[in-house]
Amino acid sequence: MKKQLMFLALAAIGLASCNGGFNKGEGGLLYKIVDDKSGPSIKEGDFMVFNYTVKNDADSVMQSTFEKGQPQPLTMPSLKGQPAGNIMSVFSLLSEGDSAIIKINIDTMTKGHPRPKELKGKYIVYVIKMEKVIAKGNLSPEVFQGRIQAYQKTIADAAKAKEPAAIKKYIADNNLKVTTTPSGLNYVITTPGSGPVAAAGDTVVVNYVGTFVNGKGFDTNIKSEAVKLKLPVSPMNPYKPIRFPLGVQGMIQGWNEAFLLFNKGTKAKMVLPSSLAYGEQGSQIIGPYTPLVFEIELVDIVHPNPNAPKPVQLPPPVVQSEQPVKK
Repeated sequence: MKKQLMFLALAAIGLASCNGGFNKGEGGLLYKIVDDKSGPSIKEGDFMVFNYTVKNDADSVMQSTFEKGQPQPLTMPSLKGQPAGNIMSVFSLLSEGDSAIIKINIDTMTKGHPRPKELKGKYIVYVIKMEKVIAKGNLSPEVFQGRIQAYQKTIADAAKAKEPAAIKKYIADNNLKVTTTPSGLNYVITTPGSGPVAAAGDTVVVNYVGTFVNGKGFDTNIKSEAVKLKLPVSPMNPYKPIRFPLGVQGMIQGWNEAFLLFNKGTKAKMVLPSSLAYGEQGSQIIGPYTPLVFEIELVDIVHPNPNAPKPVQLPPPVVQSEQPVKK
C-alpha cells in the first residue's frame, strides 16, 4: 500500500512538472497552491474573504482587489452540478492563509457562448489569497451570522480608524493647499472658472477622474484617463461629460456640496472623506470608510427654464370617514 501511495505521489509530481508546476483539474483547469497553511479546507456553506487578481495570458491585469483594498466576501457554494473547470473546485482545496494561482481555459469557460473579444490567449489567470475563513460546521444560523458580522465590524472599525491619517497623508504627499469645509470636504482649485457659481436646482455638466488615495483609479468618464489608469474600456461607454441636477438624492453628498462652490470652467481636485462619499456601507467597488479623490472639470452649468410648464399639483386625497352603523 505504501509503495502504491508513493507511486501516486511521484506521478502527481511528474504531471505538475509537465504543466510548469501546475496541477491539472477537470475542464482544462490548472492550479498551483503557492502558500499552503495548516488548517481545515473550505467546505460548502463556509464564509470566506479573499483577495484576487485576474490576468490574461500576457500577464496584463484585468481586475484586482489587492489594488482597491477591498477583498471579496463569498459563501462557498455546493460543487454538485458545477461545470467542469469551475474555479470553486480549487477553493475547496484551500484554507485560511493559503494562496494559489489558477488558470481557467477560456474555451471551457465560454462554452456555448461567443468568446468576448477582450479575452485573448488560452487562459484567464487568477491569483488568490484566502484572507479569512469562518467555518459553518454545526453552528446555528444565528451564531454563524453573528461571527460573520463580528468579523466585518472588526474590518470596518480598522478602516474607520485609518481614514483620517490616510487623508492627511495624501494631502501632504501631494503638497495640496486645500480648503476644508465644515463637513470635511477638502478641495483645491487648479484652474479657476468664471461667471456665477452653480446653485441648487442647476444641472452641472462634469468631466471627472476618480481614484483612491493610493493612486489606483476606480472610475472616469474620460477614455484617455481610463486607459492611463488601466481601467476596463467598454465600447458601450460614450465617454462624455455627465449631467446631473444639484441637490438630487442618489448623488454622493460631497459632489452635491462641492459643485455649489464652483463656477463654469473650474478645474479642481477634491478629497472626500467617506462621510461625504459611500460611508460605512461602501459600494460594490468601494470599501467601507474609504476616502476618495476626484479631479473634476465643471464644463457647463445649465439653469432651469423659468418658462417650463409647472407640474400639475393634484389635491390631496379625501379620506371618507366611516359612518356609525344605525341600529
